[in-house]
Amino acid sequence: MKLWRWILLLVIVAALAAFGWHWVAADPGDVLIRIRGWRVETSLVAAVGFLLLAWALLVGAWRLARWPFGALSRRHRRLSHQRLGEGLIALTEGRHGDAERDLNRASRLASLRGPALLASAEAASRRGEHARALETLGEAAQVAPQAARVLRARVLRRDGKPAEALALLAPEADANKLSPGGWRELALAALAAGDIRRAREALEPLQKSGALGTRAYAALESRVLVASIVAAADAAALNTLWSQWPKTQRRLPVVVDAYARRAAGFGLMLPAMDEVESAIRREWSPALVETWGTLPGGDIEVRLRRAEGWLDAHPNDAVLLLTLGRLCVQQKLWGKARQYLERSLALAPGAGAWEALGDACAGQGDATQAQRCYRNALSAVRGEASPELPGTTASSIDARGIAMEERNEHGMPRLRG
Repeated sequence: MKLWRWILLLVIVAALAAFGWHWVAADPGDVLIRIRGWRVETSLVAAVGFLLLAWALLVGAWRLARWPFGALSRRHRRLSHQRLGEGLIALTEGRHGDAERDLNRASRLASLRGPALLASAEAASRRGEHARALETLGEAAQVAPQAARVLRARVLRRDGKPAEALALLAPEADANKLSPGGWRELALAALAAGDIRRAREALEPLQKSGALGTRAYAALESRVLVASIVAAADAAALNTLWSQWPKTQRRLPVVVDAYARRAAGFGLMLPAMDEVESAIRREWSPALVETWGTLPGGDIEVRLRRAEGWLDAHPNDAVLLLTLGRLCVQQKLWGKARQYLERSLALAPGAGAWEALGDACAGQGDATQAQRCYRNALSAVRGEASPELPGTTASSIDARGIAMEERNEHGMPRLRG
């Protein structure tokens, strides 16, 4: 409050006090008390002051009498808050036994009972003691029923019982009364139980709540959409599902990848290729390039020319080079395939590139080199180091044409900084 407001308030109070005093002084009134021969006579103002003083003395005496009991209560509250803090720290550090002990002690304070029991149940669940966690949640439900229900569903899902978790949350989901955490648990439980429809229904309220960050929600959404695509029974069901989704969902790279692979499995080669190529034009994605290169069917020569056009903007993309090598192998362009594949291996050695290089060497009739490539592919799958082939060291491959200049999607060089 500003200074002038305080001054104005003090002036008003002083004026009221002055007028009140003159009003009382003009006629202070009389108070007469007679009881058993005792007679007390005073003014009204003095009587009111005496009553206020007596009331203050009684309150002070009552608080003084309660002080020893209050000290015990304050100590209990202080220790309970301390145990709650220590229990949460132990839970974060992974000392779940210590966390459960401290949190159970903290739950003896009524104001901390709900959060302490919930955290204790979480500690028991992380230890694998799911039965004790559910028992603790039964007590927590008396204080925080909604939070206990969500955590119970999580414990059931961790215990390998997603159907029970889904049945627990379904009534509130149908009534649209679930909390954001409940909607997330519903989606995860539905995915685990194979109820993809339920999982998709949980996405919209979860997105509206804003409880999950952008990346976390995108990851969950992608999981649900990919599971929906995989669960499509036939081509008609897949097309119906795909046409019903908004563009934002159909443009997620991982979703496009799943759709393309599923559509190709149903023989829908043209829609699969179109979706992947459209996604690559919108945003470069090495994962989609690899999927595009492995899709069966189509005119391999046309695809090879298109991929070589992408190479101008992405000369150092190992996945694109691998795709080009595989396409050249299919066209039996063995020498060209080896150049692409050796460049890909120089950038990012992997089992796929070694295997494709083995196919190229075999196509040229070089059985010895082909066997070495296949062994290197097997070593890469096992996570072992792959020995270099004679004449294919990184320096020699660089000298044969790894582009040191990166270009954007329009073919313009990117500046290095």
